[in-house]
Amino acid sequence: MNRYIAPILLVMILPACGLQPLYSGGSKGSVAATLGTISVVAIEGKNGWLMRNALNDRLGTQNNVSTQFRLVVTLDDRISGFGVRADDTVTRERRTLRARYQLISTATGETVLDATAGSDAGIDVVSSEYATIAGENSALENLTEKVADQIVTRLSIYARGE
Repeated sequence: MNRYIAPILLVMILPACGLQPLYSGGSKGSVAATLGTISVVAIEGKNGWLMRNALNDRLGTQNNVSTQFRLVVTLDDRISGFGVRADDTVTRERRTLRARYQLISTATGETVLDATAGSDAGIDVVSSEYATIAGENSALENLTEKVADQIVTRLSIYARGE
């Protein structure tokens, strides 16, 4: 008899914890509807093009919906060598991608969210220059995806709070 009491109490207590799904309602929910009204301003450079596409894919921006917000993103992309041999050749690089983003209301021009996101990746430097460049490009693509996920998560939390 006692072994049934604990699960029953747990089931009764869980709804009181206040946790709610962020994306409740799916594509018709309030968070998805708000994310769909954000337009991403063009970002300079190859990394900017990748970031803008990643953000647009995640936001689900719809062409027929009026935009309520503009998302302005500034990227800082750096590659630094940190593994060095005795002959001063670099054996390992770190690629760091940081983004400062601002969500601006189109109605008032007010910045409603100003935050940063970032990630980094390690790259092996090998004897083939082509392979090293390919590794740097792959790292940039992966970092762009990670940072875009961080940005959209933060935007979703903001949209949930409205």
